[in-house]
Amino acid sequence: MTENLIIYFSRNGENYFKGELKNIEKGNTQVIAEYIKNECDADIFKVEEVNTYPYDYEECTAIARKEQKQNLRPEIKQTLTDISQYETIFIGFPNWWGTLPMPMWTQLEELDFTGKTIKPFVTHEGSGFGSSLNDLKKLCNGGKIKKGLSISGSEVYESETKVKLWVHE
Repeated sequence: MTENLIIYFSRNGENYFKGELKNIEKGNTQVIAEYIKNECDADIFKVEEVNTYPYDYEECTAIARKEQKQNLRPEIKQTLTDISQYETIFIGFPNWWGTLPMPMWTQLEELDFTGKTIKPFVTHEGSGFGSSLNDLKKLCNGGKIKKGLSISGSEVYESETKVKLWVHE
């Protein structure tokens, strides 16, 4: 049994990279989650929405914005219900409109973070964590949030060493 768990949301398809749209086969946050898993013995849980976001970046961001403005909790394919056996929870997501994608809210609100160490990581293209650290404090009530890791999506494949160092901080 491992002491570490990675909970993350990631999206492939059309993504924004330094001013232009590019297709990616693996979501940026998933790349970072895999680096973490390779660095420390960790179980991994990917949050996946039932109604898949569109491939098109503009369509996806419009839906994400609507979900956020309406404070929706999109249905997810599988819900993690018990994290009691873990000490450290890595929580990863892309910054969507300044915070976590709403499927992460759906998942995180179901969990008891009392006494857990939370290590957040975010991928973005210039906005860092936005207000997501404040939102995580609410979502992970009872957990101790440690220093987060912020990585530009266009730099994920050059960030493995940075991730390794952060995991052990």
